[in-house]
Amino acid sequence: MWISQALVLVLLLAFGLNPSVLVSGSIHCRLRGISRPPALFREGDFVIGGSLQRTMSHICEYLELQNVKLWSFYRMFSRELRFARAMEFAIGQINNRSDLLPNITLGYRIYDSCSAVPMAVDVAFQFANGQETDIVIDASCPQVASVSHSATCACLSEKQQYPAFFRTIPSDHYQAAALAQLVKHFGWTWIGAVRSDSDYGNKGMASFLKAAQMEGICIEYSVAFYRTNPRSKVKRVADVIRSSTSRVIVAFMASGDLRILLEEFALQPPPRLQWIGSESWVTDPEMQKFQVFSGAVGFSIERSVIPGFRDFLLNIPAAQLSQSTLLKEFWQDTFSCYMPGTKSSVDADQGVKICTGTEDLNTVQIPYTDTSQLRITNLVYKATYAIAHAIHGAVCENSPHSVKATQKGRPVCCYDCVPCGEGEINSLDCVSCANEYWPNSKRDECLPKPVEFLAWDEVLGIILAVCSIAGACMVVAVAVIFYRHRSSPIVRANNSELSFLLLFSLTLCFLCSLTFIGRPSEWSCMLRHTAFGITFVLCISCVLGKTLVVLMAFRATIPGSNVMKWFGPLQQRLTVVCFTSVQALICTLWLVLSPPFPLKNMMYYKERIILECNLGSAGAFWAVLGYIGLLAVLCFVLAFLARKLPDNFNEAKFITFSMLIFCAVWITFIPAYVSSPGKFTVAVEIFAILASSFGLIVCIYFPKCYVIVFRPEQNTKKHLMGKVPSKAL
Repeated sequence: MWISQALVLVLLLAFGLNPSVLVSGSIHCRLRGISRPPALFREGDFVIGGSLQRTMSHICEYLELQNVKLWSFYRMFSRELRFARAMEFAIGQINNRSDLLPNITLGYRIYDSCSAVPMAVDVAFQFANGQETDIVIDASCPQVASVSHSATCACLSEKQQYPAFFRTIPSDHYQAAALAQLVKHFGWTWIGAVRSDSDYGNKGMASFLKAAQMEGICIEYSVAFYRTNPRSKVKRVADVIRSSTSRVIVAFMASGDLRILLEEFALQPPPRLQWIGSESWVTDPEMQKFQVFSGAVGFSIERSVIPGFRDFLLNIPAAQLSQSTLLKEFWQDTFSCYMPGTKSSVDADQGVKICTGTEDLNTVQIPYTDTSQLRITNLVYKATYAIAHAIHGAVCENSPHSVKATQKGRPVCCYDCVPCGEGEINSLDCVSCANEYWPNSKRDECLPKPVEFLAWDEVLGIILAVCSIAGACMVVAVAVIFYRHRSSPIVRANNSELSFLLLFSLTLCFLCSLTFIGRPSEWSCMLRHTAFGITFVLCISCVLGKTLVVLMAFRATIPGSNVMKWFGPLQQRLTVVCFTSVQALICTLWLVLSPPFPLKNMMYYKERIILECNLGSAGAFWAVLGYIGLLAVLCFVLAFLARKLPDNFNEAKFITFSMLIFCAVWITFIPAYVSSPGKFTVAVEIFAILASSFGLIVCIYFPKCYVIVFRPEQNTKKHLMGKVPSKAL
């Protein structure tokens, strides 16, 4: 509505201290005026201020003598007292809660604005600075936040002009449009309009007239006045209404202004009118008593129920009644008596009734006790809770991601801002995010943790995949060369059957590295380690078989030796099958007893999830690697022993080099695998597979391919037997 009638709730800027102590280095002046105590008050760590309409008649009468222009009704408005007590009731509830502002007590100071703008401004200054304290005139002055339950002017939505203003009631922008549609609905196209001469009335009516014009509604007149205007102006407004031809009138007015108009209508009633009222007065129980408003229509705030509020209103403690001037005056006005100790109580011998304090509010029907239409009252209740939640969340607002922690042995007002821990957000308190969530950069929201694994579309995954496919293609190319020259001496001399089996196993070694790339699944986890273990054992078994063939062939050249009959083609095949079967058995037991499975690892990094394959059984994994290592060492030793055999093309020499590279790669793999984090663990394993596979293909097959393709003259039996000197190798 407007500032003089709004019960504006404000947060005083200190823990119950004078807010002016928070500002220094500003231009100062002295706030002058009469010293007025609050109508209702309670001390607390945080103090919330409230501004009422006219409630205390003796204060307002005194101000009228001081040339402060007031309007003429002097009796108390108990409806406004109900608003104030709703704020008191809400603060009492909040102070008894352990989840909202624990260990902090809210207080309140509620003043009477006497329904006058000058007094409302005076109250606002007292909220911001305190009575007889320095006023801060400085652009850096902290603004006092205010929350209104009834200030509906659309102008207050301008956040650049009113950045610290909030409300729990809708803007008049919506009410004006609804009133225009209501008028159109009933087919009223010729109407009059009267408004309060204030921001509430002027801006609200302007919005209505604009909406009415769009609906095709004609306005006969639009008049305005304010309660402090001269009586002559009020009379002119009343005359316009009486003499008009329209019988529908839209009144965008405050209850106080409308009462002034009623005084004038009481002298000379207008013709029968259909009143359409704004929310400010159409739901006011006082207005419903006047016959002139019979049949008035308008929009109202939704009715609500506040549990326990009626009992709170009816049961005023005797101690509070005796201490509060406001409650004393209310009691006297309600029961037509005088409290002991008041000025009028001395007239008891003249027949004046003395209040006992035991009078029963259940026996009277006044707006104060009427809780059947809690509309605006509920908005006061909500506004109080809104401020409480704001205080709760702003205790450590200058220390982001922190919460208040009281200092041991010091008052509640003394506190430290303690940072929230890792994985916690600061909403009202430090709240831990769920297991798979992590705070955002502002630490005000929990977001799902990013999931990390070696993906196909990232650079590292693409490089490793290309290397794997390139290695497989290289093996295929070597196999094609060997197949085309399968009858040549160099291919036949190197056991072509084992050579092709070795090439096949090397192809599988290159391709098995692809199973390590991509999002781990149950099947991929089981496949990647077992495929790797079996294919590498097959590969090393073939190399071991070729090494044994070389050794046996040399021993066969000794007169009387028949060793080759014990290591012919059948025995070579059985050797490969036996060695590979052992690894296949280990892998089978691994898959049956404790297979690998996908796991979300949140232990290594707190802020992200590592999606990896858990080994299931670490012993089985190291058994697979150990068996491969055992065969590799055996192969290396045998190849090393055969490296100086007399053939011109000694294959054992190249096998020695390949096994040396193989063993070096896997020896360095172990510490790198253990220490690599996240997806780099998988990358290290792929690198070891590719490096050892490239070592085998390059050392064993490239020299032979070089001779086949570029030195065909050396691809003869005489040269291989060492009867022709060689400069190529």
